[in-house]
Amino acid sequence: MARILARELVAAGHTPISLVRNAAHRDELVSDGAQVAVIDLEHDGLDPVAEVLDGADAAVFAAGAGGGSTPDRTNAVDREGAILFAQAAKQSGVPRLVILSGAGVDDYDPSSEDSFEIYCHAKSDADAFVRTLDIDWVIVRPDGLTDGPGSGLFTVAEQVTRRGIARSDVAAILLDLSVGPNPGRIQFEVTSGNQPLRAALETL
Repeated sequence: MARILARELVAAGHTPISLVRNAAHRDELVSDGAQVAVIDLEHDGLDPVAEVLDGADAAVFAAGAGGGSTPDRTNAVDREGAILFAQAAKQSGVPRLVILSGAGVDDYDPSSEDSFEIYCHAKSDADAFVRTLDIDWVIVRPDGLTDGPGSGLFTVAEQVTRRGIARSDVAAILLDLSVGPNPGRIQFEVTSGNQPLRAALETL
């Protein structure tokens, strides 16, 4: 998702700075037109992340531990990493913070050891922290992701009926919310639908 967004930002005339943990990915991101900072959200601490974000027009968190991760790594990236990134955005004075979350993450089972429930718990906690910040934040909670072509049309609500949503459409949402008119502090779920994003947001 983050790489799709970086490509879209470059195509729109912006200069994204991609944060990567593994320096081996630097060349492929540079070839996309992005600048690259090697940052490990699990270990590098607040100040190095804030230094990278200093001067940015927006900060977008779209990282994730990924499927098959241990509970410890899920919590380290999807909760603690997101919280660290949000703190760094505030510290560096970034005017807009966009967080990629997930639909239904607040409905986790706190007693479950299932990896998806642990992921939802981590994302829910991170989102709750972001909502406490005195910064303009947007929390995007997409429906389940698909690899098909995007439509550019959406349904937005506090809770949506699940239909699935293309990765490219989610990247387009992140692009719009990063560089388009500032929507203010909002959190929403989104799935495929029949309205352009800004029209859909007006239904909130």
